[in-house]
Amino acid sequence: MNSVIRGASYILAFAPDMVIHNGTTQTTERTVNPNSEYLKQIKSHLRTFEEVVSYMPNQTYIGNMTPGELAKYEQPWVDKKIEGASRFGKFGEIMPQDEFILLMQMCDVFDLVKLENNFLAETKSKLEKHPLFDEGLLARIKAGEDGEIIKKFVEEEHAEPLYNNDNLIGCVKRAHDIDVNLNAHVMMENLVSKASNVLALLNLVSKNNINKEEIDYVIDCCEEACGDMNQRGGGNFAKACAEVAGFVNATGSDTRGFCAGPTHALIEAAALVKAGVFKNVVVSAGGCTAKLGMNGKDHIKKGLPILEDMLGGFAVLISENDGMSPEINLDLIGRHTVGTGSSPQAVITSLVSSLDKVGMKITDIDKYSVEMQNPDITKPAGAGDVPLANYKMIGALAVKRGDIEKKELPEFTEKHGMIGWAPTQGHIPSGVPYIGFCRQDILDGKIKNAMIVGKGSLFLGRMTNLFDGVSFVVEANKGKQEPQSAVSEEKIKELIASALKNFASNLMAE
Repeated sequence: MNSVIRGASYILAFAPDMVIHNGTTQTTERTVNPNSEYLKQIKSHLRTFEEVVSYMPNQTYIGNMTPGELAKYEQPWVDKKIEGASRFGKFGEIMPQDEFILLMQMCDVFDLVKLENNFLAETKSKLEKHPLFDEGLLARIKAGEDGEIIKKFVEEEHAEPLYNNDNLIGCVKRAHDIDVNLNAHVMMENLVSKASNVLALLNLVSKNNINKEEIDYVIDCCEEACGDMNQRGGGNFAKACAEVAGFVNATGSDTRGFCAGPTHALIEAAALVKAGVFKNVVVSAGGCTAKLGMNGKDHIKKGLPILEDMLGGFAVLISENDGMSPEINLDLIGRHTVGTGSSPQAVITSLVSSLDKVGMKITDIDKYSVEMQNPDITKPAGAGDVPLANYKMIGALAVKRGDIEKKELPEFTEKHGMIGWAPTQGHIPSGVPYIGFCRQDILDGKIKNAMIVGKGSLFLGRMTNLFDGVSFVVEANKGKQEPQSAVSEEKIKELIASALKNFASNLMAE
């Protein structure tokens, strides 16, 4: 029987100071042109926590709005807000920067994160009121440090500074004196990814009423890599995150595939569960500091705030078939192979053509979830509406195959596509933002199936010029199916009776 999607969670962490000090667009600019007008303007273009909570795409990401509801509002959305919006949503939450920095310290097991005494005390009192942080988690908070000691770590020992409201409130120390893979910058990136992943895991079990002890395996699919000089990307984020989240019966490993990583990982999870290796597998990923403010220059040029001020995270639970939850159909896996070609049309064709295996038309899939980037972010940067571009390519393929008429193309993109709402965090927007909504839409009978499409740019690693992509289909549960015996129950009874009769006859003959 197919594996099922039993639950999903989505979290955001507000990180305005990390935009300035850790996003690669800003750190590169500081190296190349330290006196640039862009760097001088950033602080005046940062949003407040209240503004990011009331921002409609963020509310959509955590489940308080549906993609359909978001689409009813005219773009851009940056000048609109939801009054009385909550930081907590159906799928997860939006965490303020100070709480997230303290969560980073809680996830640090090598005493690398140092936080100033007053900041730690004030933030701890906030986190103590958080519904997901029990005594066991809060016990992971370590003692604070004097501000002068933190300043010394930054100025003399190459520690990565941590800021909140433009004030130095902590640092991340390097984990080795000469190993560049364990320097403070890398440790900062990895702890951010770990902390946001842990937050997604905590929300997953809370929002979906899951027993942590039931989780057997965790697959991390972020875009970071942890290791030292002897195995620079060895991992294992998954088990490290499971430890903090309290998944005491879980083991795990990492899967990497750039932006396509989450879809690869979900296929692996579904296969592991269907094969009976594990009963409950979580696929999760944290956010990426490097991509904060990635398109900041274009946003400021157009008088916009820095819209890439959020770290993203998600978690999805794949379980044995419960007779109710939507199934992952492993017979309909789309693959971009080595010989496919890397044109956008070739990639889309390879991922959607899996439908040919069972004679389905492109229009037989109710919803396609592709690269679901928020167009508020990508349009000012000249990248256009990324989801819409993908839907137009799928629609064009449907025309080519004869599934629809050319005149039906606009209707196809509206009916089978969605508006984008996810932050541009690399792997985070790629297919997976819809899984939470997809599960609910199928359970509610609004749709019968959906295709999750993940695509990745492998050339970024300078190992190949190939593109990458995989896809799978989620569909309504067919109901629990008892394994069918090759011989009927009545026939088995007859065979047993016949065997006993023959046995008795043989005894009498002897």
